[in-house]
Amino acid sequence: MISLSSSSPSPLSLLKSCKTIRTLEQIHAQIVRKGSEQDHVLISEFISICNSLYPNKITYAATVFDRVLQPNIYLWNTLIKGYSTYSSFATCFGFFRRMKQSFVCADNYTFPSIIKACSSVVALREGRVVHGLIVKCGLEDDVYVGSSLVDFYGKCGQVFNARKVFDEMFVRNEFTWTSMIVGYSSTGDYLEAKKLFDEMPERNGASWNAMINGFVKSGDLVGAKLLFDEMPEKDMVSFGTMIDGYAKSGNMASARALFDQSPEKDIVSWSAMISGYAQNGQPKAAVKMFNDMLSRNVKPDEYVMVSLMSACSQTGDWELAKWVDSYLRESSIDLGQHHVTAALVDMHAKCGNLERAAALFDKMPTRDLVSYCSMIQGLSVHGHAVQAIALFRKMLAEGLTPDDAAFTIILSACSHADLVDEGCHFFEIMVKEYSIAPSTDHYACKVSLLGRAGRLREAYDILKEMPMEPHAGAWGGLLWACRIHSDVALGKEVADRLIKIEPQNPANYVLLSDIYAASNQWSDVHHVRNLMSEKGIRKLCGRSWI
Repeated sequence: MISLSSSSPSPLSLLKSCKTIRTLEQIHAQIVRKGSEQDHVLISEFISICNSLYPNKITYAATVFDRVLQPNIYLWNTLIKGYSTYSSFATCFGFFRRMKQSFVCADNYTFPSIIKACSSVVALREGRVVHGLIVKCGLEDDVYVGSSLVDFYGKCGQVFNARKVFDEMFVRNEFTWTSMIVGYSSTGDYLEAKKLFDEMPERNGASWNAMINGFVKSGDLVGAKLLFDEMPEKDMVSFGTMIDGYAKSGNMASARALFDQSPEKDIVSWSAMISGYAQNGQPKAAVKMFNDMLSRNVKPDEYVMVSLMSACSQTGDWELAKWVDSYLRESSIDLGQHHVTAALVDMHAKCGNLERAAALFDKMPTRDLVSYCSMIQGLSVHGHAVQAIALFRKMLAEGLTPDDAAFTIILSACSHADLVDEGCHFFEIMVKEYSIAPSTDHYACKVSLLGRAGRLREAYDILKEMPMEPHAGAWGGLLWACRIHSDVALGKEVADRLIKIEPQNPANYVLLSDIYAASNQWSDVHHVRNLMSEKGIRKLCGRSWI
C-alpha cells in the first residue's frame, strides 16, 4: 500500500513512476485523503497517466477532473487531448463546449487536439467552426495549429482549403509538409504530391513514407522502389509499405526479397506476406510463413489469422482448420468481430466441417452477403445443393441483394446437382429482377446445367448467341455433356471450336476420342490419336497409390 507521509516520495514523483492501474488507484486514494484534488499540476499529471494506462476507461480521468472546482486551461488541455485520442468525437467535442461555457479561452495546445478529433471522424462542419474560432483567437499563424488544420482539411478531401492554409503559414515544419503531401495523395493527385515533396527543405521518415505510400497507391511500384532506394534511413514502415504494395500487385518474389532484406520485421510485414501469398493462390506458402512467424515468437493479430484462414480454405486442410479454430478460441482475439467470424465460417465450410460452419453462421448477429455465400458454397461443394438453394432463398427473403458472384455460386450448385428448373429460374431472376448482365461464368453454368440434362442443342445455341466470346470452360462443359449423351455430331463441332482455343490441351482430344469410341467409330479414334501424335500432345497418365 502506498503511503504519502512526509517521508515518502511526492505524489508527482509517484505518478511519474506509476506502471499499473492498481498503483494509480492507490495514489488517487492518497491524493483524496491528503486533500490535493484541487492541485492543478498534480491532477493534470494524474489524468495524463490515467489516459495512457487505462485508455479503455477514460471516464475515470473525467471523474477525477470533475472534482476540480475551477480547472485551468492546462487541465482542460490534458483532458481534451486524452479524449481526442481514446474516446468518441462527440464526447471530446462536448468537453470542448463545456470549456468554452466555463469562460476558459482555448489556446494553441487546445486547438490541435480538437482538430485531431474532427479529423478522425471527418467532421467537416465542426472542424470549420473550430477553424473560425482559431482565426477569432488569432492563432492561425501558430505552426502546430496551422499544421493540424492542413491535416484536417486533407483528411476531409478539402485539398484546396488545405493548400490555402498551407500557403498562408509563415512557418512550416515537417508535419505541415507531410500532411499536405498526404492530402494530395489521398485525392489521387500524386504529381502535385511529388512536386511538393521535391520542394521540402528538410525531409523526415514520415515524409519519405508518405510519398512512397502515394506511389504504391497509384500503382507505380517502379517509382515507389526508386524513391525507396533513395531513402537515407529506411524503417519498418517503408519496408512494410513496399512489401504490401508488391504483394497486392501479385509480385510475391519482390515482396519476399524485400521482406528478407528488412532488418526488423513487425506484425505489419508478416501480415502483408501471409495475406499476399493467400490472395495470390499460394496457400501453402502462406501457411509456411505463418509457422515461421510463430517460431520467431511474433504474436499474430486478427488480420494475420483471417489471412491464414483464407489460405486454409484454399487447401481444404481439415486438420489445419481445427487447429486454427482451437488457437483462436484460446487467444485474446475477439471472435465477435464480424470479419473474424466470417473467415471462420468460410474456412470450415470449404474444409468440409459443415456442422461447425453452420453453428458459427447461426450465431452471427448480422449476416452479410459474403457470409451467406461462404455457407452456400460450402454446402454446394460438399453435395448439399438442396440445402444450398434453401439458404439462398432465405438470404433473398432477408432482403440481401445478391451480386454476380452470388449467382455464380448458386448456378454452379444447381449445375452440380442437375437441378435444371431451379438453375434456369435463378438465371432468369438474375437478369430480370436484379438487372445483372450475365458473365461468361454465368453462361458456362447454364450451359453445363442444360448439358447435364441432355438439352445439348439448347446449350449450344446459348454459346453461339453469347454477347462475348465463351471461354474454354464453357465449351469443355458442353463437350463433356456430348460424351455423356453420346452426341457424336455435336461433339465433333464443339471439339473443333475448343481445340482452336486450347490446341495443346490433351483433355479436349481425349474427350473427342472417347465420343468416337463410344459410337464404335474407330477410324475417327485413330485419326484423333494421330493428330495428337503429330502435334506432340501426350495424354497425361493416371496414377494410383495402390
